[in-house]
Amino acid sequence: MAWRPRRRTAIAVLATIVVLAPIAWFWQRSLVPGDLSPMEMGFADYGGGPATHAHHGQDVSTLKGPTGPADVVVDLVARQERFDIPGRGPMDGITLNHTSPGPEIVAKQGDLIQVTLQNESVPDGITLHWHGVDVPAAEDGVAGVTQDAVQQGQSHVYRFVAKDVGTYWYHSHQVSHEQVKKGLWGVLIVEPTAADVVAAVHTYDKIRTVNGGYGERRVAAPGSTVRVRLINTDNGPWAAWVDGAPYRVVAVDGTEVNAPPEVSNKSVLVTAGGRVDLLVTMPQGSAIRIGLGGGPTSLVVGAGDAPAGAEPRERVDLLSYGKPGQLSFDPAKATRVFRYDIGRRPGFLDGRPGLWWTINGHQFPDVPMFMVTEGDVVRMTIKNNSGQVHPMHLHGHHVVVLSRDGVAATGSPWWTDSLNVEDNESYEVAFVADNPGIWMDHCHNLPHAAQGLVTHLMYSGVTTKFRLGGAASNQPE
Repeated sequence: MAWRPRRRTAIAVLATIVVLAPIAWFWQRSLVPGDLSPMEMGFADYGGGPATHAHHGQDVSTLKGPTGPADVVVDLVARQERFDIPGRGPMDGITLNHTSPGPEIVAKQGDLIQVTLQNESVPDGITLHWHGVDVPAAEDGVAGVTQDAVQQGQSHVYRFVAKDVGTYWYHSHQVSHEQVKKGLWGVLIVEPTAADVVAAVHTYDKIRTVNGGYGERRVAAPGSTVRVRLINTDNGPWAAWVDGAPYRVVAVDGTEVNAPPEVSNKSVLVTAGGRVDLLVTMPQGSAIRIGLGGGPTSLVVGAGDAPAGAEPRERVDLLSYGKPGQLSFDPAKATRVFRYDIGRRPGFLDGRPGLWWTINGHQFPDVPMFMVTEGDVVRMTIKNNSGQVHPMHLHGHHVVVLSRDGVAATGSPWWTDSLNVEDNESYEVAFVADNPGIWMDHCHNLPHAAQGLVTHLMYSGVTTKFRLGGAASNQPE
């Protein structure tokens, strides 16, 4: 009978609709607008504190550095061009003043720094973010949040005071997962010492370098004592160690460690974006080697032969390293308490199927916005159950580590801006909301950020006129 095939067809069509309709709904919901304001992203999370109003008030672009004559003046011209990696040869990438890394910027504490960034030939636009420097919000260099990307033929001026002594670096925050890898980065040191040796590690197209050079690189010992400033500009963590002498970990992410003990035959972890300073007394008549995660690239300090050992089995644990010290605030009196749970699930992101990162069970751009008021004491628990390690970076602030996996910190106050959170790890951190603005809070494995592992810390009374996408094609990650 004819009606039976028609009925079967109708049932098949209905079944197809039942299956495809939810998929189509999820696909549609995943689409990210091509012109999106950060003020319209996600949903407000007040951390148990009073509700605040963030959709009107002072524009972030007005939260600038001071006026007046600058103490340090730097002009940087970005170009898409071919450059040479010593020890390996030429590659195509992005330079600043024809070099990668860009010029090292050096300032004294309290100096007003002025950097003029000019884009000569980078087609996607560029910015500069001052990684680890707690600058005023308008100087943070995040395309679509604190400024528009600087297009070809344009320039942008950054001005900020070097308030805090330490080891920092700068890099693009426009299409950052591509531009940083291609070479748009450099080193910033506030209050250098006579003992300084910089060891900035960067991987260009699978070529691992230190200070822009491949293989064993040598520098003269600046004296009987050496301060090695380790900088990780890559997307994942690596271990550093010293062959040939004991050392002390004297600073982490620009903050001095209290009463650091001497260690031997141990490595120290440097997470993506992070910096660690080591103080080494040079052995008489020989050189030392700084192990930088293994492989052919290492840094030899001093003249003569240097030992070449394997990575030590033991590692310095910053949770218990050094001696306790006083904090300027009481974390037990937090006015806002947040959680930042990192997960992963199958689905769509901007219409693309895959396994995507989630924050508190939500996928970008429908993620929590952490809302604060200036002066708030904030506690946050960062928990990672995603299957991969995440180096978490909060702009504009340093946080102090209170505990890891429920074990309280017992060493020197561990201040950080780039925190390595392994899979199945949980950290509790605290900070004072003392720098008004709209601040990225994201994974510094930059491809992870580009895949949605990013949210914002948002202050009440601060808004932004900048937009993701839009006419300026802002793409911060």
